[in-house]
Amino acid sequence: MNSAQLAFYLAISLAGVAFIIGGIRAARRSSTVRWPTPIELVIGFVTDFLDTLGIGSFAPTTAIYKLRRIVPDELIPGTLNVGHTPSAIAEALIFVTAILVDPLLLVTVVGSAAAGAWLGAGVVARLPRRAIQVTMGVALLIAGVVFTAMNLNALPGGGTAMSLGGWKFGLAVGINFVLGALMSAGIGLYAPCMVTLALLGMHPLAAFPIMMGACALLQPVASLRFFQTGKFAWGPSLGLSFGGVIGVLIAAYIVKSLPLVALRWLVTVVIAYAAFAMLRSASRAQS
Repeated sequence: MNSAQLAFYLAISLAGVAFIIGGIRAARRSSTVRWPTPIELVIGFVTDFLDTLGIGSFAPTTAIYKLRRIVPDELIPGTLNVGHTPSAIAEALIFVTAILVDPLLLVTVVGSAAAGAWLGAGVVARLPRRAIQVTMGVALLIAGVVFTAMNLNALPGGGTAMSLGGWKFGLAVGINFVLGALMSAGIGLYAPCMVTLALLGMHPLAAFPIMMGACALLQPVASLRFFQTGKFAWGPSLGLSFGGVIGVLIAAYIVKSLPLVALRWLVTVVIAYAAFAMLRSASRAQS
């Protein structure tokens, strides 16, 4: 293990400890803490199972929450960040050393995404319900378009590079800062990060440790903000946490691969319906 990887693991460990302490303190202050229901555990298992295979978890979780009316719209971003944090850390610990990528690029991009998440979570916590509905509705539509483009092979396949230099390095760092901020609003990082790195000529596999490492650090950072404001749902968050870690372990060590094209088409249909439902709710709130 080199010094950059050691620094990464140290940062993830510290973020994980801060997440646990922040969660315990938030639970002591809250009167709404409850254990997850079976369906909330299943949602965590399924979405993080798909996340480990590269589909992403934020858009599918948002779609399920919206369609089943499990979480109020304004609490979805915080619930996603808090609930999916343990599984994001588990994914990072599994995949970061499994795929060799430039350590300096990994650490720098992950750090910039975490900085963006800290600033973004502070903004999202102050947004009104309708603004969050519009933001997430648009995000779901974009996610559906990206999944469709992936299935039609309309996106770049990427190059062979496992590192970046010069302006490409700076651009990757800057874009992931923005993606980290957007993730606090419930907009998943996986698909845009993967597309960005592919356009810059990186190998498709290089995206996995970068995007998983970024989520493992930025989600605990964003969660600390949501713990302070209480703008998340306890039961669904715990369902994502407990069910999600099990989904990650099964996907990584037992299943490993599935017909992803068929799964993405299914997820696309669900996401598209949820996007229109979210935007319709925002429209009704305005009238």
